[in-house]
Amino acid sequence: MKKCVSFFILLFILLSHPFSAFAAAPSVNAAGAILIDAKTGRVLWAKNAVLPLAVASTTKIMTAILTLENANLNDIVTVSSRAANQPKVKMYLAEGETVNLKDLLYALMLQSSNDAAVAIAEHVGGSVENFCAQMTERAKELGAGDTVFETPNGLDKGNHHSTAYDMALITRHALTVDGFTEIINTPSVSVTSSRRTYEITNLNRFLHEYNGAIGVKTGFTSKAGHCFVGAAKRGDMQLISVVLASGWGTRGREQKWRDTKQILNYGFDFFEYKDIIKEGDLLGQVLVTRSKTETLPLRFAEGFQAITDGGETITITWEAAGQLKAPVKKGVWAGVAKIYADNQLLGEVKLLTAKQAQRHDFKTSCEKIFKAFADTTATK
Repeated sequence: MKKCVSFFILLFILLSHPFSAFAAAPSVNAAGAILIDAKTGRVLWAKNAVLPLAVASTTKIMTAILTLENANLNDIVTVSSRAANQPKVKMYLAEGETVNLKDLLYALMLQSSNDAAVAIAEHVGGSVENFCAQMTERAKELGAGDTVFETPNGLDKGNHHSTAYDMALITRHALTVDGFTEIINTPSVSVTSSRRTYEITNLNRFLHEYNGAIGVKTGFTSKAGHCFVGAAKRGDMQLISVVLASGWGTRGREQKWRDTKQILNYGFDFFEYKDIIKEGDLLGQVLVTRSKTETLPLRFAEGFQAITDGGETITITWEAAGQLKAPVKKGVWAGVAKIYADNQLLGEVKLLTAKQAQRHDFKTSCEKIFKAFADTTATK
C-alpha cells in the first residue's frame, strides 16, 4: 500500500469531564494490576501489567473456558484418587464418586473447589498434565503469551504463572463464552452426585458489594498472595480489572477488594465511549488512471467508537492502495484508516470509494461514439 501524507487530528479536550485529564490514577497495593475495556480490549490503566506472577485460583477461569469450549456439560465424571486428595478448598469428593460435569463447574467457580478442578482436567484432557498443556496453548491463542499453567486449580507448582495483562485477555474472552457468565453469577445451587447432595454457595462477595458487578474469580496461595479478577458493567460500558498479590493475611484479603474497587471506579468515573468516526464520512482522495476523473473521494466503510477519558488526542492516519485503474465502482476497497489515542493504536477502518469512475481512453471513447451513433440511427 502507498502511504498517504494526509492525516487529520480530532482533539477531544475535556469534553465531558472537565478535570478528567488531571484525574489521579489509582494507587493500589497489588504487585501487578490492570484495567481494560471489555468491548475494545483497550488498556485504560496498568501497574506492572506484564510482570510474571503467581495467579492462584484465578487460574480456574481458563479451566472453565477449556471445559465450556471442548466438553459436553452433561458428561458424567468419575472422581479419581488424585482428585479426591486435593487440598482445601474442596467439595470433599470421594474416589469413585460420579458427578455431572456442569455441576463440577459450579463448584469450581462458585467456591473454588480444587478437587473439582482436577476431576474436570482428567475428564476433559485425559490427564491433568495434558489438560494444563491445552490451557497454556489456549492462552497463547488468546494473546496471553507469558502464561504457563501447570495446575488446573492454581496451586503453586513449578513455572505456573501469568501476568495481569494476560489474565485480563483471558477473562475478556471468558465473558464471551456461552455459559460462563451464567455460572459465575449463580448465587447458589444444589448438585447431586452418586454419593450425596452438595449445597454450593457463591463466595464472591464482590457481586454484592459493587454496583454492576459481574464477577469473576478470587484466588490465594502463599506464593501468589490475594488476587482477584473482576468485571463490572454500567450502561454500555463493561470493564475488567485484575489485581495480583494485593497482600497476604487478613489485610491482604481486604486489600484486593479495595484495589479492585478503586481501579474500576477510576474507569467508570473518567472514561466513556465517543463516536470517533461515522459511517460514510469522507477522508482523502485516491488517484485514478484512464478516467476523466483524476481522483476519487474515499469514505469510511463503518463507524468507529472508542473509549476515552476526554483529554486525549485522537489521531487518524490513512493509507491508500496506490492508483486505481478505471473503471472503478462505488464502494470498492481502496485503503485503510488507523485510529490512535495518544499514539496507542485503537483500531482500523476500511476506506471505500465514495463515487464511481468510468473508463476514458481512445478505445472506450470510440465505443461510446459508435454506440451513440447506433442509438441515433435506430430511432430514425
